[in-house]
Amino acid sequence: MAFFDKLKMQAKSLGRKIAESGTVIEEIKKKAAALNRRIVLCEGEDSRVVEAASACVDEGLARIVLLGDAEKIKADNPGIDLTNVEIVDPATSPNLDTYANLLYELRKSKGMTLEEAKEQAKDPTFFGALMLKIGDVDGLVSGACHSTANTLRPGLQIIKTAPGVSAVTSFNLMVANHKYAEDGVLVFADCGLNPTYTAEGLADCAIATAKSAKAIAGIEPRVAMLSFSTKGSAKHDLVTLVQEATKIAQEKAPDLAIDGELQLDAALVPEVAALKAPDSKVAGHANVLIFPDLQSGNIGYKLVERLGGFDAVGPICQGFDKPLNDLSRGCKTSDIVCAVAITAVQTIR
Repeated sequence: MAFFDKLKMQAKSLGRKIAESGTVIEEIKKKAAALNRRIVLCEGEDSRVVEAASACVDEGLARIVLLGDAEKIKADNPGIDLTNVEIVDPATSPNLDTYANLLYELRKSKGMTLEEAKEQAKDPTFFGALMLKIGDVDGLVSGACHSTANTLRPGLQIIKTAPGVSAVTSFNLMVANHKYAEDGVLVFADCGLNPTYTAEGLADCAIATAKSAKAIAGIEPRVAMLSFSTKGSAKHDLVTLVQEATKIAQEKAPDLAIDGELQLDAALVPEVAALKAPDSKVAGHANVLIFPDLQSGNIGYKLVERLGGFDAVGPICQGFDKPLNDLSRGCKTSDIVCAVAITAVQTIR
């Protein structure tokens, strides 16, 4: 009986931690509400997106533009109040020709004709990306019922990467009150986008993620470049990649607290850090964890989410010239609302 009592106590404790972990998300929502940004949701055919649009307006998180046929959206969602949600049908929008001309100018060097641009611009995700490019909205959220490729392709072709950024990457907020998450959140990258990295690409991912951690989660980033080696304890090309990436990141961002290569326990556990990396200012207290590749990052965040009791928020895109985020097709309405708030906060430069 004592064993089961202990399990019950642990379950209650975990439940409290997850409930309390909402603080970080609530702070993000407060930031978003203060900004009053205009965010486009591209998938008016999805009831979760429609419900999220209404919720975002009710919570005052952003001004929402929902793409789709207004009559159909309202008929398919009779119980959802869309009074203060702007609904735009790409196929009948008075701005369609303007957006099509913009798309043509952007893509004519790739062989796109004006007629092709006019047809492509009717696609809601392309239409939303063109709205974002021209400045009619501040951010875009899509992907609830479309693949990542369908969401990111317009972003890469129209929005493109920010100046000085080598690639679009992603990060996850891992939220919980946990002894190894001193700020109530850990930031993981890249867990959802790039399968492999060069040393420079990994360095750029680390720098971008540190900036995102500060802007979105409000934490002072301490970045650990993760490996299966700590400070040369193992020799391998994979270790060398992380070592080189760490050096590049330190040279590019000398004021950033970043160190590597570090094993996960050396990055998070002070006692282990004291043994393995005693001179490191990051080891033992890292809050931004940069995985060396997508496989380890994706496995790592799902382990922490499923076995560690953390709430996983993301993946969140970074590196676009303007905020654009891709949802999971298994997302809940609350996930979409959270993505809108994060996208709004990403507009801060």
